[in-house]
Amino acid sequence: MTYSERLSVPASWWLLAAGFVASLWLALAVALPVLAVYGITAVVAGLATALLLGYGGTRITVGPEGVRVGRARLEWAACGAVQPLDSDAAHRARGVDADARAYLVVRPYLPRAVRLEVDDPADPTPYWLLSTRRPDRLAAAVESSRPSD
Repeated sequence: MTYSERLSVPASWWLLAAGFVASLWLALAVALPVLAVYGITAVVAGLATALLLGYGGTRITVGPEGVRVGRARLEWAACGAVQPLDSDAAHRARGVDADARAYLVVRPYLPRAVRLEVDDPADPTPYWLLSTRRPDRLAAAVESSRPSD
């Protein structure tokens, strides 16, 4: 079983960005020449788009080589136990139960997560904590895709 998920930002973030750009346009329209207003607004809109696409562009994939999150990869030989976390457990894992050495890919708009233990004595990272929309499916994909020894 393979799994793929993009941690894209919610629609409300896009609406907030659009509202910000529109407000900026209105504020500039009363004080600057038309070309300057459109130029500045276009640059700010482009930056906002790039920021939201970049932040929400992280992808989690489970495949034959292991688990990949963004540029990071955990090969099957180093994958330990996997545990889906509900909102409360994920909140604790990001806070009071957190280990400073853990690899975190957390998003504030995704309350649930998966904890994936790192089973490699040479790696100082004890686990990966990954925000996800579907923690049960991600955990099941890791379990079913793991090669049998």
